[in-house]
Amino acid sequence: MGSKNFKVIAALSLVLFTLLSFSFKAEAAASTFVTKVPTTSKVVALTFDDGSDGTNINTILRTLAANNVKATFFLTGSGARNHPNSIRYIAGHGHQIGNHSFSHPDFTKLTATQVKSELDKTESIIKAFTGKSTKPLFRAPFGAVNATVLSRVGAAGYTHTIQWNIDTVDWKGVSSKAITDKVVNNIVPGSIVLMHTGAGASGTPGALPGMISKLKAKGYSFVTVSQLLKLQQSGGSTYTVKAGDTLYSIARKYNISVSSLAAANNITNYNLIKVGQVLIIPKAPAPPAAVVKYTVKSGDTLYSIARTYNTTVAKIAAANKIPSPYIIFVGQVLVIPK
Repeated sequence: MGSKNFKVIAALSLVLFTLLSFSFKAEAAASTFVTKVPTTSKVVALTFDDGSDGTNINTILRTLAANNVKATFFLTGSGARNHPNSIRYIAGHGHQIGNHSFSHPDFTKLTATQVKSELDKTESIIKAFTGKSTKPLFRAPFGAVNATVLSRVGAAGYTHTIQWNIDTVDWKGVSSKAITDKVVNNIVPGSIVLMHTGAGASGTPGALPGMISKLKAKGYSFVTVSQLLKLQQSGGSTYTVKAGDTLYSIARKYNISVSSLAAANNITNYNLIKVGQVLIIPKAPAPPAAVVKYTVKSGDTLYSIARTYNTTVAKIAAANKIPSPYIIFVGQVLVIPK
């Protein structure tokens, strides 16, 4: 092969590699930054960041279980290694998990390789312990996020970076009353509350029972972060399962299909719902628009018909596959588009 041909092939290979690289990068969307979810439904997501010690995990889990509340835990790989049984309990009892890095560094100061390593190590450890993935939720250590971090996290498969709109600052060792007051006084529909599981957050275990009770008295239900996001996407509402309810009766009540209700809540067995379980009710589909039809009469033109129904000739022609606006026949039935 001549040197000239070799150079041409090399140049074409470089162009192809560049195009493929660009295509790959274009496919990886940046992670969506979320502080709360806009909704009129009185729902709140309690979230807990788990560090290396996890001192209060078991007390927190007992309180959540006693009150039939599901929460979201953002886990560190180092913490999971230190208390694997607690991590297994979290994942095995219906709570949601997300990735909070391996060693809790400031992601804005890491290289792309370091970001991927922090996420991948934690994902691998959590999956080995629980069989579940931390994707698609990420929470940045210290809440330190910028556009570069969101891009790198999104490329790693974490579609949503979850911040908060209520920070209890429990890690400062504030009292249980201060934590409860902070949450109850600032709650709004769609709130995401930040708390911690470590020894430094000594007031959190004592705050939880009263906080949950007061929020329930205000009419709030407790959901996971993924449920919040689904609520936003569906434009729907929530329903708390009562004694005697079935998935079928709930679907009938809201005029939606059982399959759509099950899909919105990741329910695979239609017979397994629990009293106190909070369900996302997807918005019922809009009824199909009534089809307006018109039978062509003597003297009609497409222009006069369009004017009568406040539409355009082009729309009527397209809806009825009329190749020429001059060719209509008496007795012809036309569909009149909106």
